[in-house]
Amino acid sequence: MKTRRDFLKLTALGAGMLPITESIAQGQVAGKPIVISTWNFGLQANVEAWKVLSRQGRALDAVEAGAKVPEGDPKETSVGLGGLPDRDGRVTLDACIMDEHGNCGSVAFLEHIVHPISVARMVMEKTPHVMLAGDGALKFALANGFKKEKLLTPESEKAWKEWLKTAKYKPVANIENHDTIGIVALDAQGNLSGACTTSGMAYKMHGRIGDSPIIGAGLYVDNEIGAATSTGVGEEVIRIVGCHLVVELMRQGNSPEDACRLAVERIIKKNPSRAKEVQVGFLALNKQGAYGAYCLQKGFNFAVHDSSGNRLIDSKSNF
Repeated sequence: MKTRRDFLKLTALGAGMLPITESIAQGQVAGKPIVISTWNFGLQANVEAWKVLSRQGRALDAVEAGAKVPEGDPKETSVGLGGLPDRDGRVTLDACIMDEHGNCGSVAFLEHIVHPISVARMVMEKTPHVMLAGDGALKFALANGFKKEKLLTPESEKAWKEWLKTAKYKPVANIENHDTIGIVALDAQGNLSGACTTSGMAYKMHGRIGDSPIIGAGLYVDNEIGAATSTGVGEEVIRIVGCHLVVELMRQGNSPEDACRLAVERIIKKNPSRAKEVQVGFLALNKQGAYGAYCLQKGFNFAVHDSSGNRLIDSKSNF
């Protein structure tokens, strides 16, 4: 199974992309507009988001457009179509979205829909609720024009059947079996929005839901302060309501990177031995356009697209 470093072989993904480098200072004020997203597939997501932002578009539209890229890519086995299934062989998806007004929508344990992020937005805009789950979320999606599709690809089905031979369940840090795309943006009008979408941990128990669809855990946006998203083992993020914590730490005057670091340290304090065995990364953007990230284990990276181009940056880590 490929690691995140394998994706460093990617070539340019659009005009203006800069070479991948570790020398770009995290936390610098890039200004607006800007979009940042988790992992290497954030590069491709950023390209689509930037098409919206560069035309004076709304951050909400940008993050949705960006999130749909890995959702629709069958080669990305941790998001959307082609996602690795649960231990019963079923692909279940989680997603949430949040705008500059504090409006939010979420879907959890959703099957058969390629773009759960768009269903989450529809929940936000068309219902009095924040979250729909399972069959109810699917029924809502189908009633609103979404197409029912098979999400389990031959490649992911083959990997699942191979896993069944041992049925060993122990997620490995930075291996593509428990990753998420989280994406946050600041538009030209100075407004923030964010999105988060995943197929969750590979071979999880049927019915498991992680942090990704939970507002305040996998994503949080406060248009006065900033926005944050997370990736990795969602159970650890839920335990500290991670992204809400990051935004509140920024409210207290911490830089985005320091806020992410303090949230990571909170996870370690809760259970030091467990923290050494899993990966969690936080990514944050403040109202001024400063960004930063921090993670438990070395290996998490994130993509940044602003007026100077699109690039991938290695996050600082605790271990």
